Amino acid sequence: MKQRQFLSLCLLPLVIFTLAFLAIPIARLFLASGESADGWAIYLRILQTPRYLSALMQTVVVSLAVTAAALVISTTAGLYLVRNQFPGRNVLLSTLTLPLAFPGVVVGFLIILLGGRQGLVNQILPGYWVFAYSVTGLFLGYLYFSIPRVLLTVMAAAEKIDPTLEEAAKTLGAPSWRIVTDILLPALSPALIAAGAIAFATAMGAFGTAFTLATDIDVLPMVIYTEFTLSANIAMASALSVVLGLVTWVLLLIARSLSGETIAAGG
Repeated sequence: MKQRQFLSLCLLPLVIFTLAFLAIPIARLFLASGESADGWAIYLRILQTPRYLSALMQTVVVSLAVTAAALVISTTAGLYLVRNQFPGRNVLLSTLTLPLAFPGVVVGFLIILLGGRQGLVNQILPGYWVFAYSVTGLFLGYLYFSIPRVLLTVMAAAEKIDPTLEEAAKTLGAPSWRIVTDILLPALSPALIAAGAIAFATAMGAFGTAFTLATDIDVLPMVIYTEFTLSANIAMASALSVVLGLVTWVLLLIARSLSGETIAAGG
């Protein structure tokens, strides 16, 4: 068997998977969005309908906020865990990555137990503060399962940083903040961009947590669900799905471009 034939056979499963589970379903989704009375003007209708536009903007804002918070928390924790050895370190790391094992519904339930009407906050603190069903609760739920993903990526990148660079900077009298801004962050920037893109994409499309918590707010996955199941508006649900995927894809493309440029500059 020739090498070209062998490579073709190796790529055949990937081609079949791409067509059957990616290209054909996405194409069908896009075509279904134009099968309403509005035709392709349905995308203009999304921009003209306050509920759809508000849900889109709220989803993007919450996802960006979750991404920023996850990057700050995970970078700080990841650098500390990589640079320090202490009793219970493995237990702490396992605890921080435990949310990876939980589906979105379980994460939403945990937020309800924390900030629901009879949650832990209301049992401990005076007053009556329910935040589980608001944007705050959704933010905390998304942050809960975003931190482990970012943390593991940051730790993997931090372990590859040459410690002699920091030692040289300290020898030359560089303050701590200069070491962070001039050495650590540039070295971690490709990993931070990639992890941030993943966190954003995950938050944009998260459904289980939103389904559990989003009783007083609209996010795009919930709007898609209600349009499809309650209103049987398949065209609008398809159009909203295309918009959600397009926004996420654009950000992933930008993140990939930035990450590539950063790697090229660093090399």
